[in-house]
Amino acid sequence: MKKKEYKITIYNFFRHLHLVNRHRFKVFCLCLKAGEPWRGFVHDLSKFSPEEFWEGVKYFEGNYSPIRNCKIENGYSKAWLHHIGRNKHHYEYWYDYNADVPSPIMPYKYFVEMVCDSLAAGMIYEGKKWDNEYQMHYWLRAREKAKIHPKMDKLLTKVYTDIAKKGLNVVLKKEYLSDLYRRYTR
Repeated sequence: MKKKEYKITIYNFFRHLHLVNRHRFKVFCLCLKAGEPWRGFVHDLSKFSPEEFWEGVKYFEGNYSPIRNCKIENGYSKAWLHHIGRNKHHYEYWYDYNADVPSPIMPYKYFVEMVCDSLAAGMIYEGKKWDNEYQMHYWLRAREKAKIHPKMDKLLTKVYTDIAKKGLNVVLKKEYLSDLYRRYTR
């Protein structure tokens, strides 16, 4: 079987740039709704760094993250490692193999940004197929590998379950999220 060839092209440059901007705008809108506008405004600025941007252009296909293609091709992604090392809204950022508590509870503002980020990614990549249950199903598959504090795991599961049952407009409110955060992280 012939190996797929990935190249940096002008066409992929603009398609990837558009995708990053659509994603960032969607995160911003969700963060506004959730009461964390600054987190939405500064979300994923590292995606414009050369380490992340050019890999995204090279492996871009449009219907899922280019990081996936890079990992299939190379076994890892420099862009992903760069990204999680600079963005506190990823639970991977907080993981420390050598710490007594290897995965601490994330601060509230990054938790909210993480929720908005995951919702926006699903909305952008799934398009019209996205519904309120999508993120819950995605998380239930992903959490098996997630190196995340058990309280954060339960909190995320609750948030995505509530979105599936009650909808975004009920759950993505500062009062609702901060109450859940307090209850689940004590």
